[in-house]
Parts: sequence; C-alpha cells; structure tokens
Amino acid sequence: MDVNDFKPAWWLKNPHLQTLWPMIRRNRLKGIPVERERIELPDGDFIDIDWVGKKRTAPIVLILHGFEGSIASHYAKSMMRRIYEKGWRGAFVYFRGCSGEPNRLPRSYHSGETKDIAYITSLLCSREPRVPIGAIGYSLGGNVLLKWLGETAQNNPLTVAIAVSVPFQIHDAAYKVQKGFSRLYQWYLLKSVRQRLQQKFTTMAAPVDIAGLVHVDSIVKFDSLYTVPLHGFADLNDYYESASSRQYLHNIHIPTLIIHAKDDPFMTPAVIPSSDEVSPSVKLELSESGGHVGFVSGKYPWRPTYWLDQRIPTFLSQHL
Repeated sequence: MDVNDFKPAWWLKNPHLQTLWPMIRRNRLKGIPVERERIELPDGDFIDIDWVGKKRTAPIVLILHGFEGSIASHYAKSMMRRIYEKGWRGAFVYFRGCSGEPNRLPRSYHSGETKDIAYITSLLCSREPRVPIGAIGYSLGGNVLLKWLGETAQNNPLTVAIAVSVPFQIHDAAYKVQKGFSRLYQWYLLKSVRQRLQQKFTTMAAPVDIAGLVHVDSIVKFDSLYTVPLHGFADLNDYYESASSRQYLHNIHIPTLIIHAKDDPFMTPAVIPSSDEVSPSVKLELSESGGHVGFVSGKYPWRPTYWLDQRIPTFLSQHL
C-alpha cells in the first residue's frame, strides 16, 4: 500500500467539494472527433463504443464508466482527451442501456457484470492481436474491471489496468449514500436510472413493476426491487456479496493501479483493502483526501489541476 503525491487544493478541502467541483466546472469534450461503433452481443443485445484516435497500430485504452455515466462524465471527457493527445486510441465502453438508446433485453448492467467487458476485449484482441490494450475503470466501472481481472487471473488479455474510487464492497457504498450529504448523490443517481428504465419499458414488456419506481428512494431499494430480479440474483445479499471486487484483488496478475481517497463520500474507509488482500501486481495508492473521482489540486480556483489527468497517463505509459 502506497501513499500517492496528491495534495488537495486549499480551497477544496471538503470531500464533497472535491467530488462536485469537476462535475460542475469541467468543459465538454471539444475539438476531438468521436466515432461510435455498435457491437452486437451473443445474446442479441448490443453495446456502443465511442472511439477517439485513428492510428491502427496504436495501443487501445478502454474506459469503463460509473453508475449512470457517459462520455459526458467529467472524468471520461478529460481522459479521452489525454488518451488522444498521447497518440493512443481511446474506447469509451457504454454499459448496456447507457449510450442514449435503450438496450434490447430487459436486463441492463450492474456492479458485478464482467461478461460484456470480457467479450468486448476478446473481440478487439481478435481484430488486432499484437496491439496492447489497457483499461481504466471509474467507480462502478472500476469494480467491474477489478472483479474481471481477478476472475481471469493470468489469463486476462489486458496489458495494464487502472481503477479509481472503487466501491470494493458494494453493500457499504449502497448504505453510505443514504446518510447525510451523500443523499444528494443518491437522489441524482436514482433520478437518472428511473428516467432510463421508464423510457426503456415503454417499448417492451417489463418483468418488474416499473410504476413502482416513483416510490424507490434508496439505492438499496432499487437494487432489491430491480437489479436483483432483472439479473437473476437470489436476493440482495447474493448480489452485493458476489459483485464486490475486494475478494478478487489477491488474484490479479497484470500491472494494476488502484487510486482511492480515504474521505470518499460514496463509501466508508472500511471498504479499503489491506496490503495482504492485494496481489504483488497491484499498486494500491491511497490519499487522505480527494473525494469521489475528484482529486483536484492547484493554487487558484480559476486554475485548478486535475491530478488524475497526470497520474493515470503516467502509469499507462510505463506499460503500454
């Protein structure tokens, strides 16, 4: 376990300010051509990928987003730009139903779904077997990434991986956002997923009570009433226990960087794994502050420094 060199901006000491500032202040992805590709999945569904960079022999960097994220998410648009500037190819992978068009099947995505990223990566490897592929996962996407790395162990096809602000134990995060100021994040996320599912099930029969979505006031209730039945889990505990990535960290075999802030408002410090829980291939970097996918430094509010935009490309460059 290592302490990274992140130093929070003096004007953003609070974890909620660290979390919210880049969400509010970061600019859109401009001036870089983005091309969308649709990947047909074996079960009849699809996944969309937004690509930047065209050099066929360049390394590929996959980005896995957080809960209800998109390429418009602040972390995604900034990292896609950095990938483009490095001369790599960036592939923003939308989880099912998150690309602006409802997916075809009743099921959607969840914190432990690793089959889709496995299929996408296998497809890319078959297209270009000699091209190195890295991946960056944020929040929920980071949990998916780490779980997959542990499941596949030495057989994982990636060259390098990075996970940021991961809810290593899903149940902890689900209950933490019910408390205090963190309820703001819960409200925002529920609003987004409610709108997405209501839109989706206007065009197909719903196997669950969509009308009841208006009464769902917590992530825990949402998972119990929707995530669990839509994805075939036995119950809420079965989902939270099987989907959590912490239990897989000891089995990761590729170079992996995990970045986490102890004050992350989406979870408690109890979720952070100890040094003996991670494999020698994993570099776990902790900071006292940084919020949730925040990590904003700099002397002045009008000239902030987004530390992740520096640390992530540096680690990728060492391995791609």
